[in-house]
This record gives sequence, C-alpha cells and structure tokens, in this order.
Amino acid sequence: MNNNKLLSAFFSTAVGTLLLLQGCNSGENVGKNNTISNENQQIQDRITKPVDPLAKFDKEKSTKLTDTAKLLAGMEVDSQSPVAKVQKNPGWNSHQNYYKNAWSKLENKQLAKVRKWTDKELEKINSKSPSLFYPFSGPDFLYAYALFPKAKEMVLIGLEPVGKVPDLAQLSANQSDTVLRQARSSLSEILRFSFFRTKDMKVDLRKQGVLPILYVFMARTKNRILDLQYIGLDKNANVGQFEKGMVPGVKIAFVPEGESKPRNLYYFSTDLSNSGLKNHPQITKFVNKLDNPVTYLKAASYLMHNVSFSNIRDMILANSSYLLQDDSGMPLNSFDISKWDLKFYGNYTRPIGLFSNRYQSDLRRIYASNQDIKPLDFGIGYKFGVNQSNLMLAKTK
Repeated sequence: MNNNKLLSAFFSTAVGTLLLLQGCNSGENVGKNNTISNENQQIQDRITKPVDPLAKFDKEKSTKLTDTAKLLAGMEVDSQSPVAKVQKNPGWNSHQNYYKNAWSKLENKQLAKVRKWTDKELEKINSKSPSLFYPFSGPDFLYAYALFPKAKEMVLIGLEPVGKVPDLAQLSANQSDTVLRQARSSLSEILRFSFFRTKDMKVDLRKQGVLPILYVFMARTKNRILDLQYIGLDKNANVGQFEKGMVPGVKIAFVPEGESKPRNLYYFSTDLSNSGLKNHPQITKFVNKLDNPVTYLKAASYLMHNVSFSNIRDMILANSSYLLQDDSGMPLNSFDISKWDLKFYGNYTRPIGLFSNRYQSDLRRIYASNQDIKPLDFGIGYKFGVNQSNLMLAKTK
C-alpha cells in the first residue's frame, strides 16, 4: 500500500471513530435530558395536583365502617355492601321507621335551631376550625358537631366503656336485630331531652359501650367514617395501641359529606375527678397538647362545683380559648372577669329538683337584671324547654 492510500485509510477510520463517539455522547445527553424532563414533570404534577388526603385510608374498610353506621342509624345502604343483608331482616322496617320519626322530630325541634344559632353566635370560633374538648360528654358527638361543625379534632371523655360494634355481616338475623335494638334503646333520652342520664347510661352502655351511639350520630350527621383504631394513652400522653396501664380509648377518622380533609374524634374512658387525674395524669398532658381548645360542657351533673373536681376545672380554665357551657358546668364564680369576657343566652331561674342545691344566686342576678340577654328558641341541657335552658360563652381576654 502506498503512502497516499495509507493516509486516506487512517483519516477515514479516525473520522468514523469520532462520529461514533459523538453519536454515543449525543444519546447519553438525550437520556439525561429525558430524565431531567421527567423529574421536572413529576415535580410540576405534585404542585398542580396535590395528593388526595383521603388516599391513605383503606376504601373497603371505610365503606364497611360507614355502612355499618348507617344501618345502626336506620339508613339504607347499597345492595352490594357486605352488610346489606341486614336490610332483609324482619326487624329492619320497624328500626328504619323509628329513626325516620324520631330524627324528623329532633331535626325540627332541636338540631335545625341549634345550627342556626351556631351560625350566628359561634361563627368566629368555627371559622378557625378549632380543637374541641368535651369532658363529661359520654358519646354525645351529636351536639358537639351541631355546635362546632368545623372542629378539626374532638376529644370526648366519659366514664362509659368504648365497647365494640359487632361485624353485622357475620351475625344471624336475630343477632343483628338485637344489636340494632340495643343501639336504639340507648338513644331514646338524648333524642328527647338533649342529654344522656348518667345512671341509665351505666346500665345501657355497660355491655355495648359508646361506639354504637357514636356510629349513629356520625351517620345521621352525614359523616363518612374513614378509619377506627382502638387506642391507649400512655404515661407521656402518647397515643398508641392499648396496653395495660393506659387510658383506654378509640380514635375515629372521619370526613363530612362534600369535604376531603379528614378529621379526628377521640373518645377516652376515664375518671375526671381529682383522684382519677392523679391516677392517670396523661389526660392532663394530652389536653395541654391541644392547640388552644374550645371547651364545651353540657349536663355535667354540677361535678365541677365540687372540690373533688377542682383539677379538671382549673385545667380547662388554664387551657381554653373559649368555653361554652350551661349552668351545670362550672360555677359562675370560677371566672375571673379580669381574664374572661362572659356572654349569656337563654334563661336561668334555678336547677332541676335533683340538683336544687346548686342554685347560683349571682347567676340569677345577671339574668334578672340584664334585659339584653338573647333568648334560646331550643332547649339544651337539663332544662330542655324552649328558653328554659341557658348557655354562657366565655372568651379569654
């Protein structure tokens, strides 16, 4: 081979190699650019398409919990539901009719009026989606939700056990009818009087607990149950799986109809007397963790008028941003007027006969002398006649 041919072959090979290298680099750059582009798109998707806050919940479990609640509340569920067979039971029609009648009366007589009052008088409080603390509540989610429908979390406390709701899909017709009947009987008083009577609750709820009632109230207020966990409160006020020595409770994640942001309901079964809080100081720690809670007190048996319940009273006064109560909550002289603004509603004459020794002359003077106190067109608490009951809204200065 002569020199010219040799040089020609060399340059031809070099150029080919160079073009090959350029092609490889070009492919790598394209790959890198595609990767960067995909990452950018994913970031953009996260910005423009926020993660669904309900996506973390098990839909199948949520559907079964919600449908169970609806059935307990006398509301129909889809025929494809795993618990739909209850609707074929002999007792279903009477169960459903009971709620249709009772709830219609309750809605017209009470709940519609309570919501109207709430929209006007508690608008500022509810606009902030507060945390709600409701001691001595029993399973009264109904009035807690009617008065504070925007609460991001609710903490209810009573002596009644949590209990359980049986799996209706696994029960016979007679067994499920019994469960429905027991839930019904436990609700008769609050549907008529706006409160549970403590002695009757001890009997009615000793076996079934508060859960069936919570279910009914959640279903009837058009809330979807997302999840339910049996929990315990440890010594450091941390919520976890229940173990011996913890305060027993339940945590229910739920979401109102038409909304997508989940909320939490906690119910703890414990004694709120001074000795009870001494034995379980985690309750005080847990409440202290709440973000400036609103406290609600209704039909509280005048317990905080006693020295033996002074600690829960002091805890509420120290932690609450607002407090809504009837006269059975704290005595009027508990409020330092240099620290609290007080607003009164309804009418106060004297307590019902059972609590006649809890008459407050200073509270009576306020109602007798102030002509600007707004009436209540609904009854709430022990005196459940129209404008016979009273409410006081306290706000920290």
